[in-house]
Amino acid sequence: MDAQKPRAPREAKEDSGAPRVIRRRPRDRRAQIAAASAEAFGALGYYGVSMEDIAARLDISSTALYRHYPSKYALFREEALRLSALSEEAVRLPAEVADSPATQRLAHILDALIAKSIANRRSAALLRWQSRYLEPDDYQVLINQLIRTYTVLSELLAETRPELDGAQRAVLSTAALSIVGSISDHHVTVPVRSLTTLLRSACETVLHSDLPPLGRDTESTGATEVPLAFKHELLLKRAIELFHEHGYPNVSVEDIATAAGLPASSAVYRFYRSKGDILAAAFRRAAQRVSAAIGPAIAASDGPEQALTTLIELYVRGSFSERELTFVYYSEISNVPPEDRTVLRNIQRLNVEEWAKLVARMRPELSAAEARVLVHAAMALVVDLGQWLGPQNPICSQARVIRLMQVILCTPDTP
Repeated sequence: MDAQKPRAPREAKEDSGAPRVIRRRPRDRRAQIAAASAEAFGALGYYGVSMEDIAARLDISSTALYRHYPSKYALFREEALRLSALSEEAVRLPAEVADSPATQRLAHILDALIAKSIANRRSAALLRWQSRYLEPDDYQVLINQLIRTYTVLSELLAETRPELDGAQRAVLSTAALSIVGSISDHHVTVPVRSLTTLLRSACETVLHSDLPPLGRDTESTGATEVPLAFKHELLLKRAIELFHEHGYPNVSVEDIATAAGLPASSAVYRFYRSKGDILAAAFRRAAQRVSAAIGPAIAASDGPEQALTTLIELYVRGSFSERELTFVYYSEISNVPPEDRTVLRNIQRLNVEEWAKLVARMRPELSAAEARVLVHAAMALVVDLGQWLGPQNPICSQARVIRLMQVILCTPDTP
């Protein structure tokens, strides 16, 4: 008897005779869900995304999505804690590096943090701006992981620069972590190798910089009180304060009316069409303030360095006077109506480009895209220092923040 030949797999057919497409579940489906959800949460906010939205991004049914995750929060929690755990993982030294000099260990950790940040760039905005919506116990887990990351970096900085006091180490370490994380706030495209080199250089320059002594600030950092007669101004101010404290989705028009001393929510609509309109109005004012300073600063300067110094000082002064607004802009811009969001993004892009032109004139070794990356990093530093170390913390004085922005943007060489 002839040996039977292996049968070729039969192609399943429909009754019509046409081949039937058999869809198999990918082995990495859970990882795909995690990546898509993190990107969605980072771009649109936790409350701006539904399980149906995530399923649509993956071209699967919401029923299939629920087979992997019981709820949107379970998915959100897993991704937030995974991202925070990556930073803690990055600062664990492998055995072959553990006994190296402190400078080598510090360089290794910076490279590891940068690599993690680049690999997770599209999803890391979730960690930076949406983690406030974690449940208290989960949020504490995340904070503990980030504290351990900061502690390792600060201790290595103490070894390499023993002359620094604890406050100086806190500011410089936080600034370096801010630079690493800032790439999740924008979409400027730079090749991975060049981006790695750029971020490492900026971090090393910041960690080796000298901070001005405390007590150098002459400008008041407090926000100006709005006269009660200017109700539209008071509405903006109180709304931003509430958005900062509770998150935009958790604040109602009634809450804003009460905070502004108005008798009813209907009074709000005499000034603004909606809650989103209030947010857009505040953002437009902040963006236009930055934009309006550029022309006069350039016209009154003797060159790019002087112009950039003036812009940095104005930016820091304005940000310190509106600390809540600076944070809310980064964390809640996805809640602005789409047409207003496009306008705001365009204003911001033009502002960054004008700053980047000045940086490129001072530092011709940088490409236009690299200069924009550094401008984004310098601007993000202002909000990160205020959020991580406390908005009223005296160790983050205006003079120190100005100095760090200058170091990031104006220093061409690493130590």
